[in-house]
Amino acid sequence: MNERLSDALYGLGWSTVKKLPEPVAVRLGQTLADTAWKRRGKGVLRLEANLARVVPDAGPERLAELSRAGMRSYLRYWMESFRLPAWSETRIKEGFEPEGLHHLTDGLAAGKGVILALPHLGNWDLAGAWVTRNLGVPFTTVAERLKPETLYDRFVAYREGLGMEVLPHTGGSAFGTLARRLRAGGLVCLVADRDLSASGVEVTFFGDTARMPAGPAILAQQTGALLLPVTLWFDATPVMKGRVHPPVEVPETGARAEKTSLMTQALADAFAEGIADHPEDWHMLQRLWLADLEPREQS
Repeated sequence: MNERLSDALYGLGWSTVKKLPEPVAVRLGQTLADTAWKRRGKGVLRLEANLARVVPDAGPERLAELSRAGMRSYLRYWMESFRLPAWSETRIKEGFEPEGLHHLTDGLAAGKGVILALPHLGNWDLAGAWVTRNLGVPFTTVAERLKPETLYDRFVAYREGLGMEVLPHTGGSAFGTLARRLRAGGLVCLVADRDLSASGVEVTFFGDTARMPAGPAILAQQTGALLLPVTLWFDATPVMKGRVHPPVEVPETGARAEKTSLMTQALADAFAEGIADHPEDWHMLQRLWLADLEPREQS
């Protein structure tokens, strides 16, 4: 029942919210965010606990302000995502202003594959749509299989409609396909700030241990692709901002596991820089640090 309800709610969002005038959608998102924040549910409390690690000097009032702003940012992501399929080419092209874009364009022009690795900051779907429209570059990404299957199909159709090739996270074939795309000089985009599986790489993140996926670093080593961290943020305007960080280099010496660890730590450091600058735009409403996990989640 809960799975069918989730599918129905997402379907309602994509069918209804995208038809609203933008100012109405903005106000609706803020109202929903404030209502959820006031209820102090598990997601809000977890967000606040995560923000306490990011801004360790913040007192209760500051944390409350940050979590409220965080929920507004999170709902802005959803309102924009529901509306993206109905946005004009011009609205998408004018909806994002990245700095450091030369790292991406120079890598593609050199014929190298490029991996963009992002945390859950801002609206990564909008950034992806901007890349396909402004740069004319398609890219491949990976999506977690959601339940029910119809909900997963909705997300795949939505992202494919924005110009993305979407591979399922499970099934074992995603890594090989990503490697082939990169060897052909293509672009791969991966959200890469949380991996609770046994294959996750342990990193130091805001002073404590967390796990992040090994995939971006391993793909860069095996294919010679450029690995670029990306961070995103919102401001008071309708235009999202972002930064393409300098490349994470493959170490010249060491075993693969050692290289992967060093490169994933470098990604974590770039993510931490962007999150520290814009903590309210980090949409991490789940447990991340190993110390916060239930024993069964660490196995």
